[in-house]
Amino acid sequence: MLTITPQMVKELRDKTNAGMGDCKKALTESDGDMQTAVEILRKKGAASASKRSDRVSKEGLICIRTKNDGKEAIIVEVNSETDFVARNAEFERYANICADAMINSNASTVDELMNEKVGDDTVLGIHNEILAKFSENIQVRRVHRLKSEGYIADYLHAGSKLGVLVEFSCNNVFNTGVQPSREIAMQVAAMNPSYVERANVTQATIDKEIEIYRQQIIDSGKTGDLVDRIAVGKLEKFYQEQCLVEQAFVKDASKTIKDVVADMGKACGCDLKINSFNRFLLGED
Repeated sequence: MLTITPQMVKELRDKTNAGMGDCKKALTESDGDMQTAVEILRKKGAASASKRSDRVSKEGLICIRTKNDGKEAIIVEVNSETDFVARNAEFERYANICADAMINSNASTVDELMNEKVGDDTVLGIHNEILAKFSENIQVRRVHRLKSEGYIADYLHAGSKLGVLVEFSCNNVFNTGVQPSREIAMQVAAMNPSYVERANVTQATIDKEIEIYRQQIIDSGKTGDLVDRIAVGKLEKFYQEQCLVEQAFVKDASKTIKDVVADMGKACGCDLKINSFNRFLLGED
């Protein structure tokens, strides 16, 4: 049997960043064949992932990619268990590989992303490598692809823990309103609206809110028509807080987001609207 030298162990460690003990075991099992040892470590990472799957992973990174014409964008959340791993250069590299692979493909789910080619490898192969390097539950938790006939603005908050995509109805924003569109994406990040506008709020949600407000008002001792009048007022407050276009603009409270969009529309020469937004907060349920 071939003698496994410290130099061989070091070479394998340099290739994979796996632990010294794991490298020695892989080389022993492969009878010193370096490529086979790399494959053994990758398989070990994949196999051990199931043992870690019940451990909570709420650290990591949010990655965003937007195509140059602003008509397509992706957002990816890659999780680790600890911030120590999330700040590791190898983990960051893996998260960025995932984002690049997604924007350069048609993948729309985590499973599809894992099957995408990266050079001579796949995202899944690289995923197994990263599992072999760190004894944590590392996972691509969720992904989203957004395509538009209009324009997509993006915002990634410092630290890559929070990312936002906002879709506008007109691509003229690309030439005239990029900065205001990014400020609206920042608004979504900061104020966390639930809907674009009140027309998106379901009747079931409205009924539930009214029910809660009425009970609160009755519990405070008020009765009669006053209950309904106060409940309606509270519902208006709900719209102003939860509907993006009705929120006060963070950068100028004298304006609503609807006002900002109207100003952008004038500059673009179109009846501009916000079609949708996506907000990924790291580790949220």
